[in-house]
Amino acid sequence: MSFSRHLGSPLATQPISGGPSVSNVESMFTQILEVVLKSRAEIAELRQECTELRQANLSLERQVREGIVSAQMRSPHIGTPGFNTPAPSSPQLRAKTPFLNSNSIPSLGVVPSVHVASPLGDNRVSYSPFGPIREIPGFYVVIPAGGAGTRLWPLSRENHPKFLLDVTLQGRSLIQATWDRLVPLSGADRLTVVAGPAHVKSIHEQLPDLLPQNLFCEPGPKDSMAAIGLAAAILAQRDPDAVIGSFAADHMISGTDAFLTAVAEAVQVAQNGYLVTIGIAPSHPSTGFGYVRLGDKLSIPEAPNARLVSSFKEKPDARTAAAYIATGSYRWNAGMFVTKASFLMELLREYKPELEEGLTRVAAVWDDEIQRNKLLEELWPTLEKIAIDNAVAEPAALEGRVAVVPATFGWDDVGDFSSLAELLPAEANQPRILGDTGLVLTEQVAGGIVVPGSGRLVACLGVDDLVIVDMPDTLLVTTRARSQEVKRLVKKAKDAGWRRLL
Repeated sequence: MSFSRHLGSPLATQPISGGPSVSNVESMFTQILEVVLKSRAEIAELRQECTELRQANLSLERQVREGIVSAQMRSPHIGTPGFNTPAPSSPQLRAKTPFLNSNSIPSLGVVPSVHVASPLGDNRVSYSPFGPIREIPGFYVVIPAGGAGTRLWPLSRENHPKFLLDVTLQGRSLIQATWDRLVPLSGADRLTVVAGPAHVKSIHEQLPDLLPQNLFCEPGPKDSMAAIGLAAAILAQRDPDAVIGSFAADHMISGTDAFLTAVAEAVQVAQNGYLVTIGIAPSHPSTGFGYVRLGDKLSIPEAPNARLVSSFKEKPDARTAAAYIATGSYRWNAGMFVTKASFLMELLREYKPELEEGLTRVAAVWDDEIQRNKLLEELWPTLEKIAIDNAVAEPAALEGRVAVVPATFGWDDVGDFSSLAELLPAEANQPRILGDTGLVLTEQVAGGIVVPGSGRLVACLGVDDLVIVDMPDTLLVTTRARSQEVKRLVKKAKDAGWRRLL
């Protein structure tokens, strides 16, 4: 600056007649400059604090609204009001596809979920044998990610099933929420996914941290035993002492602490030589779920809630389901299994030897892509299609080799549009809306769910408890009471030549 250059001249040290010396002026300006710089830094800090306070207030307001909505719903499910979350895209108004993709799912902060503990638990849900550290040594997560997209059709399709959708408006698809929930237990290096070839690309897009060697691609659907058995066979080759836990990609969980505690207990039981399932405390007499009957308590100090499984029960009628709940001795069977990988293969060798032999052969060459593909092409079509419950859990339970950890977290398999409606917010006696609320007009309408996925206006007058799914290529209209029968329509559409819409 010219002033600095002047101060640096020979005259800089000469006093000015009748006033302070130049050196005093320089010192004064230096002090002023320091005060200005300090004030500027303090102003920047204040602005940052204001920004953080605004963000905290917005987060608090969102949580309060969610808590109010959940209280109004009086449900143990996760509150999902969808504040500050974009609606599903529309091909006419927003994007070319009605389905979510990795670009349309923004990263949101984790919002605490609403959890209502069940009175059926024997011990406090905060117990964890691993203390505050959630990662469990030697524990491998297996996420079977399959499905034909029939139960939520036409919202979900074969090539874009429900686990790839953000059906709760929280900004994360179901498989992303499953990843978020389970990765603290295993880390990314021990979290695996089993999926079909049609879904591999989408899964990698939605789970960028999933290691390529941890995505096991099965050539075709063979039900849960082949999928979980394939992962168990591969992981047993990698780590003979591996304990695996299988958790579906498309289920909703509320009460994360209770869930993680139940898994930690299940791992302890599995290390004692059991196939372990996690039993969900039933909130109502559902006819859509299987049940587990609790047997005698196990004497495992690290797993105080664990019991033997007395028996597995298929989906009951309404009267039988109500009788189950009245006894207090039954839990929903959510299909969550924890066991040593080697023990699962041992059970499979005993009850389904041909299936075990085939999976073991595939696992032995898994790291050699050429041999793997050749063997899968030859062998996979010959493997038996059967669920893990029927293949090993039920016969092993009769011999006292299956245990259950009764859990207290909220759970839903989002099995139809009726259960999906329970996860969405709504005003009292109003329909639930999955998507842009501005595209739905109602008059004297109570209950139900509307999915305005086409971009058109959906207007409803004087109809109650309807399911309306308006997609660009398909319109579904049914009732909540019959929403579990949607897969029958999918079969009829296939038989009628509408394969391209499935």
